Amino acid sequence: MTKVAMVTGAGQGIGEAIAKRLAKAGFAVSVADLNCDQAQRVAKEIRDAGGQSLAIEVNVAFRDQMFSAVEQTAEHFGSFDVLVNNAGLGPVTPIKDVTPEMFDSVMHVNVAGDMWGLQAALEQFEKKPRQGKEVIGKIINATSQAGVRGNKNELLYSSSKFAVRGLTQVAARDLAKQGITVNAYAPGIVDTPMMRKIAEDQGLKMSDYESLIALNKLSEPDDVAKVVEFLASDKSDYITGQTILCDGGMQFE
Repeated sequence: MTKVAMVTGAGQGIGEAIAKRLAKAGFAVSVADLNCDQAQRVAKEIRDAGGQSLAIEVNVAFRDQMFSAVEQTAEHFGSFDVLVNNAGLGPVTPIKDVTPEMFDSVMHVNVAGDMWGLQAALEQFEKKPRQGKEVIGKIINATSQAGVRGNKNELLYSSSKFAVRGLTQVAARDLAKQGITVNAYAPGIVDTPMMRKIAEDQGLKMSDYESLIALNKLSEPDDVAKVVEFLASDKSDYITGQTILCDGGMQFE
C-alpha cells in the first residue's frame, strides 16, 4: 500500500526538495504551503514525473488550518503515515530589535505550527489499526543547527528551534507506546531563498559561510531531503526523539 506524507512549507527550498524526494521514493505527497501557486507548481511537477500529489494552501500558525490540511490529505489519499513539519520563519533579530509582533509571528509558525501539526497527525494515526508493536506513524520536525547552538543575531529563530527540539523529545516519549515516532532534522547553511535573505540582512554573501563548515561547502536542499527520506522510511523505525544534524560539520554532537 502506498504511504502518504504531508510536507509543510513545500512550495520552495528545502520543503520542495523533501516533497519531491519522498514522491520519488514512492510516497503520495501532500504539498502544503502558504503560497498556493507555489504548492500547485510543485504538485504538478511531482505528477508530471509520475508521482501522486495534492496541493493544499495552509497557514501553519492556525490550528484549524493544520487540522483541515491533514484531514484533506488523509481523505484524498485514503491514509496518513508521515507528517513533515518543515514550514518556518528565519528572521535576523538583534536582541534590542525584537518586538511583540515579531515574537508572535515566529513562535506561531515555528513552534505552534509544529504543535498543531503534531495534534492533527495524531488524530489520524489513532484511527489506524496496529499489529503488535509496529510503527504506524511518523512526525518529522524541522529544527536547525541554530537550535543546537545559538547563533548571533538570531534570537527568535534560535529560540524557536530549541523549542522544536524540546517538543520533539517530549512527543517522542509520550507517543512511543502508540507506535508513533517523532524526530527532527537540523540543517545548517542551505542555499535557499530564506537563507539568502538571512545573509543579505546581515550584509553577507552566501560564500562567506563556507569557512564555518567542515566540508567547506554550502548545503543544497536535497542534502537535507535525503535525511528526511531516511526518517520517513522504515529504515528509521527504531529511532525516536532524535535530532539529526545535517550541517556539513558546523558542529559535532
